Amino acid sequence: MCADDPLVRMRAADAAEKVSRKQPQLLRPFKAELLRLLDEAGEQELRWHLAQMVPRLPLSGRERLRAAATFRRYLEDRSSILKTCALQAIADIAADHESLRAETRACLGYAAKNGTAAMKARARKLLTRFA
Repeated sequence: MCADDPLVRMRAADAAEKVSRKQPQLLRPFKAELLRLLDEAGEQELRWHLAQMVPRLPLSGRERLRAAATFRRYLEDRSSILKTCALQAIADIAADHESLRAETRACLGYAAKNGTAAMKARARKLLTRFA
C-alpha cells in the first residue's frame, strides 16, 4: 500500500481489506502503518479501503480519536463512496465508546438530511445503533 504505483497501492489495499473481513487479526502487526496511511493517503480508493480496515483494529483511546477526526475530514471529499465508507467507519469506532457517541449521532443526523443519496441511506441505518 506504500508502493510508488497508485494502481499497486489500490490493489494491495483491496486485497488487504478483503482478507481482513474474515481475519482482522492479520492487520494488527501493521496498525501503526495503517494509521499513518490513514492520515497521508491521497487516493480515494486507498482511503475508502483504509476506512473499512481501521475500525477492525484494536485502537487505543487516542488512536480512536485520531481515526475519527480523519474520517470526519474524509466526509469533505468529493467521492460519495469515500464519504459513505467514512460514515460507516465513524459509527463502527464510536459504537462502544461513549465519548464519541454524541458527536457521531450528530454527524449521522446531518448526513441523513444533507448527504448524498448513499450517505443518507447509510446514515439512517446507522442511526438506529445510536438511538
